[in-house]
Amino acid sequence: MLWVAALTGAMAQGAPQLKGSSNRQVIDAMTLEEKVRLLVGMGMRIPGMPPAQQPNGQGPVVGVTQDRVPGAAGTTAEFQRLGVPGLVVADGPAGLRISPTRPNESRTYYATAFPIASLLASSWDTELLYQTGAAMGSEVKAYGVDVILGPGMNIHRNALGGRNFEYYSEDPLLTGKMAAAMVNGIQSNGVGTSIKHFAANNHETNRNTINVRVGQRALREIYLRGFEIAVKESNPWTVMSSYNKINGTYTSESPDLLLRVLRDDWGYKGFVMTDWFGGMDPVAQVKAGNDLIMPGTPKQYDAILAAAQSGELSLAAIDANVNRILDIIRLSPSFAGQAPGNNPNHEAAAAIARRAAAEGMVLLKNEAAALPLTAGRQPAVFGIYAYDLISGGTGSGDVNEAYTISLTAGLQAAGLAPLASLQTAYEGYIKDEKAKHPKNRPFFMPPPVIPEMALTAAQVNEAARTSSVAIITLGRISGEFADRKTENDYYLSEAEKTMLRQVSEAFRAQGKKVIVVLNVGGVIETASWRDQADAILLAWLPGQEAGHAIADIISGRVNPSGKLPTTFAVRYEDDPTATGFPGREYGEEINLGFFKARPAEIDYTEGIYMGYRAFDKNGVEPAWPFGYGLSYTRFTYGAPAVSASRFKGSVTVSVTVTNSGNVAGREVAQLYLSAPRQQLDKPEQELKGFAKTRLLAPGESQTLSFTLDARALASFDEASSAWVAEKGQYEARVGASSRDIRGRVGFQLRKNLVVAKVSRALAME
Repeated sequence: MLWVAALTGAMAQGAPQLKGSSNRQVIDAMTLEEKVRLLVGMGMRIPGMPPAQQPNGQGPVVGVTQDRVPGAAGTTAEFQRLGVPGLVVADGPAGLRISPTRPNESRTYYATAFPIASLLASSWDTELLYQTGAAMGSEVKAYGVDVILGPGMNIHRNALGGRNFEYYSEDPLLTGKMAAAMVNGIQSNGVGTSIKHFAANNHETNRNTINVRVGQRALREIYLRGFEIAVKESNPWTVMSSYNKINGTYTSESPDLLLRVLRDDWGYKGFVMTDWFGGMDPVAQVKAGNDLIMPGTPKQYDAILAAAQSGELSLAAIDANVNRILDIIRLSPSFAGQAPGNNPNHEAAAAIARRAAAEGMVLLKNEAAALPLTAGRQPAVFGIYAYDLISGGTGSGDVNEAYTISLTAGLQAAGLAPLASLQTAYEGYIKDEKAKHPKNRPFFMPPPVIPEMALTAAQVNEAARTSSVAIITLGRISGEFADRKTENDYYLSEAEKTMLRQVSEAFRAQGKKVIVVLNVGGVIETASWRDQADAILLAWLPGQEAGHAIADIISGRVNPSGKLPTTFAVRYEDDPTATGFPGREYGEEINLGFFKARPAEIDYTEGIYMGYRAFDKNGVEPAWPFGYGLSYTRFTYGAPAVSASRFKGSVTVSVTVTNSGNVAGREVAQLYLSAPRQQLDKPEQELKGFAKTRLLAPGESQTLSFTLDARALASFDEASSAWVAEKGQYEARVGASSRDIRGRVGFQLRKNLVVAKVSRALAME
């Protein structure tokens, strides 16, 4: 055995090392088997599933993933003889998702649960996103993870999307800017990100088989644009391809998407990995430039190796993928030999999570200054989610946090002690209901919904008599594998309607206010019941500091400044994407390893007209428009000014915003552009810029500026496969929301501009 060790050492000494050698030298020294091994992840074991039932019979390879960071999502292969370490990758978008417990250890390894992406986007504050990302990345590094699988940045195409909470907005500009700031913040720690799911992964139903039929213009302007912004402004280490097909081809097998668009058009230099068990043909994935197949199975390794040995798969394609992975390995903590300290600053992260949560909450209604509440008042708190608040969604977007602050705990800490008798009743009810739930629920699935507690007339009337105000919390949770439903989800359940009606009637009979808190991950219907509330606060899913952050708004400690990143419709049917969602099934079931699914297809017939663009075009009044949000103070806008009346490369629009109320606050000013309609159809207006003021004292002003370059004026012309700005008169609109325009200013483009020609790719079959 000694001679074997000596021979191995001699080989290692003679082999080039990644430190001190070029990628080319290392690649030339790798065997074909080693190259293929690097392109296929080291496997994973799904918690709670016996080995025989694991996907394709694949458990972890010698337990590598769990040996390094228990609960991580996967690892890449390592080659000690070449000095190539493996990477550890872990979920997820709202904080690091790893196991809090480890064998033979008494301590816990909790991570901070940050607010969901939709809430963060509601802040419209890129600096805040950077700081949140920096705190998240610090935990990623502390726990020995190289790449966090996020942020998620698919578009909120439809309100029922099961993972909308993981994503930022219905608008690609807001999505791209938020994601870029988050990526820059996370990667400032020397760890990587994986922006996902690339692309058009806008539904969970049949997500592994669905074919998205969508035009090139809608793809370029809506579904790819946010990714393009993030790639160019933050250079994420990795991109994760999505499960679905686009126009007949799986995204992970699409040279159009991964080579022509991502690399040729956008200049992306990092590597692409699949979503877990995504795609069908590993050889096609390698050819398409999907560099890493995750989590990896023996069958995938065997298929790629056989294709390479037969000549079906070129060595050049394999080497290109290996080269891109090696580039990122060089950036990683694992390559630097940094041992995990496993001691993140949870206190500092929690403080940022609390501040971010409060900054992103949206005050939808506040009649007769129902909010804020002064300390010392005793609210009667209704709704099970006030006592069992939802911090985040389920699935890979979940986090194993140490705690979640309930609303009642947050109110108590803010000097707003809830009515004790009601609290006792709710807490007992919730405990009894949870005792009825199965002890082990399926992996990644949300817990069973607890129905709202039935209230007696005596309970409500006594609360109305003894308490000064009512606070009602409504909750919703969703996650992977399933989209939401309209019944008892988008629309309120009968029990919720009854609770609202009972409480509203009793408290208003006493001349007292009713406040509704929405602890939700996505859009719900509000128009039919909002008159029963004096104030409505959209708290989203605010992370582990939820109760404190909500109480910060309710108590007035923080003046709300959030604005909606997505439109709230009056009725679900008002949204043109409601027709056909979430797609139609056909054919026989396909065996996908550990589950079966039927083929499915969906047509994005609305093209670029989704979200506020559709509501504007169709003349439909939303319940709450895109960009909308109230404050405890008032803001006035001066007349906007433009730097030039003629466009010559760029123009700058500026506006002065003044706090004309009595409370310090922040305002988000939004710039929309209305373009001339020549050869190309154009939306009524599109978001082209936004800026958030600093905290303005009463009477204080700040001038904000927005620069528009040629790309901001351009639309995608499918005929020429180019971004084109058409000549004519443009109107810049500055407003407090898409439906609250405060000023307009025009400028002219004298001739058509071809801003950029791009690959002719992703044509609809």
